[in-house]
Parts: sequence; structure tokens; C-alpha cells
Amino acid sequence: MDPLRIISMLVVAAGAFFLLVGSVGIIRLPDFYARTHATSKSDTLGLMLVLAGLAIYEGFDLNSVKLLLVLVFVVLTNPVGAHALARAALKFGLRPTFAGEPRDAGAAELVDAAAANQEEEGS
Repeated sequence: MDPLRIISMLVVAAGAFFLLVGSVGIIRLPDFYARTHATSKSDTLGLMLVLAGLAIYEGFDLNSVKLLLVLVFVVLTNPVGAHALARAALKFGLRPTFAGEPRDAGAAELVDAAAANQEEEGS
């Protein structure tokens, strides 16, 4: 086997590992902010590695250039989107869960804030 293909397979496998870690983070972490952090960081890195591995596998041609453009787009937009979601949640009233609090302790406050927001819009 060509050494370049082996390197590309290893890079794609590493990317798949980080994507798996991000998926586990969604299930295991306690609140919205921690889940958003897990998915934005590990999924960005995982997708970067997968796309870079595919670009290495393709060699230098038009397809690898397209893959690298997608990689740049993901690197720029995924963290910005996660930040916008977290900022909107904080502005809406969802507070982070701290040590010693029950899991999803801020969910009840979010429901109360949504009800208050609807009452203000209705008035």
C-alpha cells in the first residue's frame, strides 16, 4: 500500500474518533453549555481531520481543493455558530449548571423565562 494512503486513513480514523467523542459528550455532559462546548470543539477538529485525510487521499487535484475549501468554511463557521447559540441561551436566561446542582437545573428557569417572554409579547 502507498504510504500516502496509509497516512490519509490514519487521519480520517483520528477524525472519526473525535467525532465519536463529541457525540458521547452530548449524551454525558450535564448542561447546554458543556454540550455545546463538546460538540463545537471536538466536531470541528474531527471534521477537519476527516476532510484533510480525504484531501490527502485524493492527491493534488480539483477535488482536494474543494475539500480544503469546505474545511475552511467549517473552521470559520462551526465555532461562530456554537458561540452564537451559547450567547443566545445566556441572553434568554439559561444559566450554566454548577457543581453540586442537579443535572439540567436551569431547564425550569428556561421554561419560566419563555413563559414570561410570551406574556410580554402578548401584552
